[in-house]
Amino acid sequence: MAPRSKSVKQELREYLAAERPPVITGGVWRELLARLAPVSESYLRDLLRETGLPFEQPWAGIRQHSFQELEQSLREMLAAYERASKTGDRDRARYCRRQVIAAKDRARFLALSPKTSAEKKAQKEEMAAWMLVWLETPGVFPAWVEARKKVAGGAST
Repeated sequence: MAPRSKSVKQELREYLAAERPPVITGGVWRELLARLAPVSESYLRDLLRETGLPFEQPWAGIRQHSFQELEQSLREMLAAYERASKTGDRDRARYCRRQVIAAKDRARFLALSPKTSAEKKAQKEEMAAWMLVWLETPGVFPAWVEARKKVAGGAST
């Protein structure tokens, strides 16, 4: 493979300026992955989030900087997962689950890191628990998270 003459970031800027997609859809996502290869999905997702463009799930992934952000992205992912399941799109349903699994793994990694503060460790452990509930019983997650927030007295949100 020949070396890149431009950075992924620059190629993405040029694509967005030329194509002007109003939203990051599955089609845009796949086109960018192919056009910018080899690029990791997480790096591309981070670059696209910086643009401020709206992002369809499951391509947006799971955001977990706060409990509010986590809850919103898990609810959005649930809607994408349920749509995929209802239409028989097993690949997309699996992709939804893989995004939640990857986010859970990131949360656990941070919770176990010796560089992570005690407060952040506790936050990431709780977030991983939220994602486990989503993975084990996705349809129950919305009711569970509402009950969890009441029990925690809003401390998790």
